[in-house]
Amino acid sequence: MRRLPVLTLGLLLVVPAGCSAASDPAADVRGEGDRLQPSVDAPASTGDHGDVTATPARAADPCALVPKAAAERLAGTPLQDPVAAPESCTYTGPTSGPTAQVEVYAGAGAKKILDIDRDLGHELKAVVGVGDEAYIEDGAVFVNVDDTWVAIRLVSLADPAASQQALANLARDVVTRL
Repeated sequence: MRRLPVLTLGLLLVVPAGCSAASDPAADVRGEGDRLQPSVDAPASTGDHGDVTATPARAADPCALVPKAAAERLAGTPLQDPVAAPESCTYTGPTSGPTAQVEVYAGAGAKKILDIDRDLGHELKAVVGVGDEAYIEDGAVFVNVDDTWVAIRLVSLADPAASQQALANLARDVVTRL
């Protein structure tokens, strides 16, 4: 058996991921059946030397966007104190149960999660009237305000449909905090 060089194997793993076609987003959360336009990358601006640079998004503190009390309301159970990392905040349920976790991402990572979910064909629905654009799927909501993306994910054993309205409401609250 002939072995592929490590570099070739690495390219085989990386290249197909960039070639995926974006899935068509689904109807909005109200079920009106309107198709959405494909997402558009953030606008670019031209610097002093004529080079093109991406417009930076403002920094947002994920733990301030979704405080512990809001995360507990979403999860429907008490949660541990948040674990903060750059551009993320995670609230976990107690080891004694029930199973629950709320993850909040702000910035480029939040947009990347949305892009990956689209590429994987997740059913994303528009959330009308929230931020500049917002999308919801089972267990997650994504919202964009002034090129700042926020993703909120709920991990729970409960039916994901039961948390859709709570996720949409939390997205509305996040918009007021940005």
